[in-house]
Amino acid sequence: MTFLLSIVMPAYNEQDCIEKVVHNWTSFLKNKFPNDNTTLIVINDGSKDNTKVLLDKLEKEVTNLTVVNQKNGGHGNAVVNGYRKALELNSQYVFQTDSDDQFVSDDFDKLWEKRHQSEFILGYREVRHDAGVRLFITKFLRSTISFVYGTYILDSNIPFRLIKGTFLQKLMNQLPNPEPFAPNIFLSVMAKKSGQELFDIPITHKDRETGEVSIVKWNLWKVCIRSFKELLRFRLELNQHVKAIRA
Repeated sequence: MTFLLSIVMPAYNEQDCIEKVVHNWTSFLKNKFPNDNTTLIVINDGSKDNTKVLLDKLEKEVTNLTVVNQKNGGHGNAVVNGYRKALELNSQYVFQTDSDDQFVSDDFDKLWEKRHQSEFILGYREVRHDAGVRLFITKFLRSTISFVYGTYILDSNIPFRLIKGTFLQKLMNQLPNPEPFAPNIFLSVMAKKSGQELFDIPITHKDRETGEVSIVKWNLWKVCIRSFKELLRFRLELNQHVKAIRA
């Protein structure tokens, strides 16, 4: 079986909104693609609350929902495993978003309309409603990418992206090992450097009303230093990875 579209969604301790978000996106898929195979893939990243219980219940009730439960490996690891699951399902297109109810499903169309013009399309949070620590990290990463790679990406780590399945497979084959802290950044850089038009489409970003932000548990400077080291190390290998993607 081939899926036209799979939506990848990591989830961690989102018991207060996970049912709402799942119903929103699965209903969206059924309404927009009534005659096509589509699915929402939720990666439960070792949640400690009732997220797993709710997801397992929803999977029995919602026909276009796929739930994967894993040990806690962090947001980036959950995203990567979600991508792998989408590719396993032979998805023609893969869309990634988060489970915290900060995005609007209607904005999906802005990216979908560009799918024949690029194999890798990003949204960007024109007005971002996040804690100061996250805003700082975003600015830090934007400057780092510009400095290290000589390329400018407005929101390289945004969890609102549409990727053609065959191109995602090429990117995943070139993802650094060991797995980086924020793999979406590396995918964005490789896509941009391989010649894709990312578009950087402005989308709505809402205030977070429920759940917890896992990044707060990390020391800010440790996150920045680790990301900088990973990006700097990858710079030395970038050209060979880009050649492999273009091949």
